[in-house]
Amino acid sequence: QQMERLIAASEAVLREDIERLQLLMQEFEAELAALGARVDNLEGRVAFLEDHQFSTTTKLNGEVIMALANAFGDNRANNGFGDGFRDEATGDNVDDNTVFAYRARLNFDTSFNGRDRLRTRLQAGNVPNLGSATGTDSARLGFDGDSEGDVFIETLHYRTPLGERFILHIAAAGTAFDNIADTKNPYFESSGAGALSRFARRNPAVYRTGEAAIGLNWEIAEQFSVDVAYLAGSGSNSPQERGGVFNGEYLAIGQFNWDPNENIGIAVTYGYGYQTPDDVNLSGSTSSAKARNPFEDAGAQAHRFGLQATWRIAERFNIAGWAGGVLADAQSGQFQDEGSALIWNAAINFSVLDLLREGSHLGFAFGVPPTTSYRTPDSTTYFLEALYKYPLTENISITPGAYVIINPNENDGNDTIIVGTIRTTFRF
Repeated sequence: QQMERLIAASEAVLREDIERLQLLMQEFEAELAALGARVDNLEGRVAFLEDHQFSTTTKLNGEVIMALANAFGDNRANNGFGDGFRDEATGDNVDDNTVFAYRARLNFDTSFNGRDRLRTRLQAGNVPNLGSATGTDSARLGFDGDSEGDVFIETLHYRTPLGERFILHIAAAGTAFDNIADTKNPYFESSGAGALSRFARRNPAVYRTGEAAIGLNWEIAEQFSVDVAYLAGSGSNSPQERGGVFNGEYLAIGQFNWDPNENIGIAVTYGYGYQTPDDVNLSGSTSSAKARNPFEDAGAQAHRFGLQATWRIAERFNIAGWAGGVLADAQSGQFQDEGSALIWNAAINFSVLDLLREGSHLGFAFGVPPTTSYRTPDSTTYFLEALYKYPLTENISITPGAYVIINPNENDGNDTIIVGTIRTTFRF
């Protein structure tokens, strides 16, 4: 109709052109009518979405994990040390019933200018802590946590760019240094798609401390960047003694990154902090009670060191690993003058990508969980893990695997512990 009005209003159009256009309109009359109907339908659908959209600033995404898991071993590991040290297992049986458990997360990602992000994460789950069942934290799953059916705010984290080279992070809950800095462990770091165990996900010496945080990423040049953060512990919201942001648990930490190309990444990390007597955890809950807190009821100041690296050797092969150490001193009690405790750990992992199906991941990890010779003779704990993540669809994957702890809790009198699991992950 619009074309007909334009033709009628024009005195310079030749009759032959008018007739040709009329023939074309008649020939494609059905197609033009269908196109008009589609445009009208599309306008209606856009109007409906605008009226019923969740939010103009917030996007919703989520992840659900369902897992079968079982721990195997003759006797529960002895976790004693110091005056109560024994070099044999406890004699109590490992709790070896098969469990079926879940963890659900909903992320509400809000942007106020298109470049920033406020993440509010709700979480619920009933995945058991297998450290209790086996006697060693090295047996813990990488996605454990039991909220007893309650939904809670697990993460509250805001990040925004400052100019072209800086990103500012402010977090009130659920934030450790790995939420600010790159762990250089790309195929094992994720709890839903990476390692099955807690230990193999990231270096526990530097990445498993904190609750509230302020941090900054600085891109110095194309290959070099720096991450810094100040993190407070779980008592950051308490005005009581040994609480708050500056008088309770804290960690000041920095990381220098060198990424010479898209296939290689190297990071060096150093931090210094304090943990209150009730919250000393120098192992990131990945090893023995002795590595977690060698000072029993005393607070601890600690230097934390980490070296992490990843190398994409070929299109389908990656190798990554780390070495970490914590040099800690008791701040009160009988161990204050007994010298420093060194807690060290190391790990390496191999990934074979797109095996049998695009998006799959065959992974192997080997390492030494946090260990220390402070106060009692020790042997070395060895850790091995194997997994295969198979994507069923774009949004669903299944990951069977197992990990083995030899000489749990740095005690060669303890029996070997094995944990097997099948993790199914749904993402939307």
